[in-house]
Amino acid sequence: MKHVLLPALLLMSLPARASLGVDERPGAQVPVELILRDEEGRPVVLGSLLDKPVLLTLNYFRCAGVCTPQLNGLVDALARSPGEPGDRFHVLTVSFDPRDTPDVARRKRDNYLQQIPRAVDPASWRFLTGDAAATRALADAVGFRFEAQGEDFAHPAVVTVLAPGGRVSRYLYGLTYLPAELQMAAQEAAGGRTGPTVAKALSICFRYDPAARRDVFSLTRFFGIVGVTGFLVFMITLAIQGRRRRRT
Repeated sequence: MKHVLLPALLLMSLPARASLGVDERPGAQVPVELILRDEEGRPVVLGSLLDKPVLLTLNYFRCAGVCTPQLNGLVDALARSPGEPGDRFHVLTVSFDPRDTPDVARRKRDNYLQQIPRAVDPASWRFLTGDAAATRALADAVGFRFEAQGEDFAHPAVVTVLAPGGRVSRYLYGLTYLPAELQMAAQEAAGGRTGPTVAKALSICFRYDPAARRDVFSLTRFFGIVGVTGFLVFMITLAIQGRRRRRT
């Protein structure tokens, strides 16, 4: 059994297939001199947006794959966060498709900001476009690997957390996120700390409190996980000991 489970768990832990995926680069510096385009088509220097921690997503706006579910998961977490986006961190969504226009970026931004049930400063979540060289340079700096497939792109779903100034702090994988997960990642980035990838399995230890409108640590779930893990270890130990007895 363990010979089957171990390879399966290793495969499940991979964020994407090897030819795409992410080469994690904690501590790497993004090119702050890059010129991108904002939602009005005006040039913006990337470094001017890095005064706070940044949650960076790399997507393309015609994406029929993981982009929409990922951004939906991100806006859901932001909507459930106790603070306002922009108070402690900014969100940057940058299209790596040079065919995307500022007009499309503006409509995307407006659509997602409307899903947050309170007034949000549009500057707190920017949707940016740029030429192929600029967006490729940004993707390469954070280890984000994508490739064209016909008219579309294959790419991973990941949030790259940047410290103020633009150094990579950590990565958050997947299509859904916890408000607590985003807040903790931003807090660590604010202190200039880098760390290992936040495991999605840790999210099981949190539950959403509708009254407080935030995720809270659940002792019940935590001890449930500990109990199940302990039981599995116990059963595996018994199985190993049983085999040894039969051999002797």
